[in-house]
Amino acid sequence: MSEPTLHHLGFVVASIADSAERFTRSIRGAWDGRIIHDPFQTVHAAFLQQPSPAEALIELLQPDGPQSRVAAFLKRGGGLHHLCYEVDALDEQLEYSRSEGAVVTQKPVAAPAFDGRRVAWVYTRDKLLLEYLERGRP
Repeated sequence: MSEPTLHHLGFVVASIADSAERFTRSIRGAWDGRIIHDPFQTVHAAFLQQPSPAEALIELLQPDGPQSRVAAFLKRGGGLHHLCYEVDALDEQLEYSRSEGAVVTQKPVAAPAFDGRRVAWVYTRDKLLLEYLERGRP
């Protein structure tokens, strides 16, 4: 199993439209204006590019309604929500995470934001929410 690589940092915001420009200026990055709806995650998402393409992306997450999975987090103020790591073998990563005492909070599902690649969510013993994204196959 290869080492996970940091893919993005996820931030929950009330409005992508109101936040994207400020975030982009703050990091001196770029945003292509694209907003993706993920009905399974119950969010709208946008990805901001850091100044160096080699750096992790910034993901802005906006609840898609009051029942969104991130709505309660937003009510508590929002902000940094999760770290996402890209992995070669998602199932192996989840097995390893469990062996380290983490809880898989969402089993693998296809993610619209990543062209259907699978993602899964893990909550560690140290209260860190991690998203794992299965690396695309060449």
